[in-house]
Amino acid sequence: MTDTTPLFTNDSIVFGLLMLAIAFIFYTESKTSGFWFKFYKIVPGLFMAYMLPAVFTTLGWIAPEWQSISTDGILTNENSNLYYVASRYLLPAALVLMTLSIDLKAVFNLGWKALIMFFTGTLGIVIGGPIAIFLIAMVSPETVGGVGPDAVWRGLSTLAGSWIGGGANQTAMLEIYGYNPKLYGGMVFVDIVVANIWMALLLIGIGKRKRINQWLKADTTAIEELKEKVSTFTESVKRNPCLTDLMIMVGIAFGSVGFAHFCAGQLAPFFKTIVSTMNSETTRNIFTFLGSSFFWMISISTLIAVGLSFTKAKNYEGAGASKFGSVFIYILVATIGMKMDLTLIFENTGLIAIGFIWMSIHALLLILVAKLIKAPYFFLAVGSQANVGGAASAPIVASAFHPSLATVGVLLAVFGYAIGTIAAIGCTILMALAAA
Repeated sequence: MTDTTPLFTNDSIVFGLLMLAIAFIFYTESKTSGFWFKFYKIVPGLFMAYMLPAVFTTLGWIAPEWQSISTDGILTNENSNLYYVASRYLLPAALVLMTLSIDLKAVFNLGWKALIMFFTGTLGIVIGGPIAIFLIAMVSPETVGGVGPDAVWRGLSTLAGSWIGGGANQTAMLEIYGYNPKLYGGMVFVDIVVANIWMALLLIGIGKRKRINQWLKADTTAIEELKEKVSTFTESVKRNPCLTDLMIMVGIAFGSVGFAHFCAGQLAPFFKTIVSTMNSETTRNIFTFLGSSFFWMISISTLIAVGLSFTKAKNYEGAGASKFGSVFIYILVATIGMKMDLTLIFENTGLIAIGFIWMSIHALLLILVAKLIKAPYFFLAVGSQANVGGAASAPIVASAFHPSLATVGVLLAVFGYAIGTIAAIGCTILMALAAA
């Protein structure tokens, strides 16, 4: 038995520490000369908001979950609720506030390249898994071995589900291929390490997007036009927010979140029942995401916000709606960062190697296609995260380019939910063949 209790276990204290870290980042990022000015020219603030909590976790100050041993020797599992609160309450609230001023027509005018990059990301995951298994098998065949429920390819099927769709698709793959539940934690570990490092690299790239777009010879006209439209509208309605403005924005945001949670609570069980009655097991697993309350909560919050963008509610952008949304996004990023223990990279190196090769193939294919079709870095980054990160991460990356673009991340992530299981099944079939 090992006691892994961090220094701070009280969520109130941990939250205060995270907020101090974010405040420090914004304070140093505001410097117009000296070390910090040069530092943030290279490293984006959003990346630091992600990495500092990871450092705190690595140092043992905080932890997303831990084991503690009581005085009578009983081992108990405990966890922080900060990520749950941020993802279930602050994320949908941020989406509502950031989407109020969206120009839906301009979003659709972004064109076909966004979809091409999303499906390229999906293809990269589908072919990346079997290629990674094939390459590792030549060096370390035992790493990709195992028989029956212990077969590594069965476990990797859950990664395919997670990296194309999300948690619901990941669970579906676990059920479909019957991977040993006792070994499943190792796959979750690979998921966390590899996906989080890839997200960190994407965030670093955002700070260098102009140079990357020049190399890609990308046409960013549609994106810049959308950003310009939103900025022009914001300026036209800009005002110093009064207390009434602030309270109405809070009401709009969290009233929408409450309604979304209510609807999700009705729709998820309803569709879960319908899906469970389907005759074909394959069909049941394809549509399993419809039974996810998180899917419905994010989708409904976004739909409410899009609807409000056609009303006078959009004028609250002038009172700083998207800025408040950005505050919530930074809090979410910090809680995601605290899930990452940097020392874990050096554990279970065989599976981690598979994960890195797999993600590298995904990345290289995205870069190749982006270069061929001259797609902006925005489409590459968001197309990737809509697959690998899902609805929790895609809006974060999208909003880092501009708050008005968060909706694009959500829309693409919904595609990921829809095709996640069927694409992951295809990937698993190929992985099983590669491991044979």
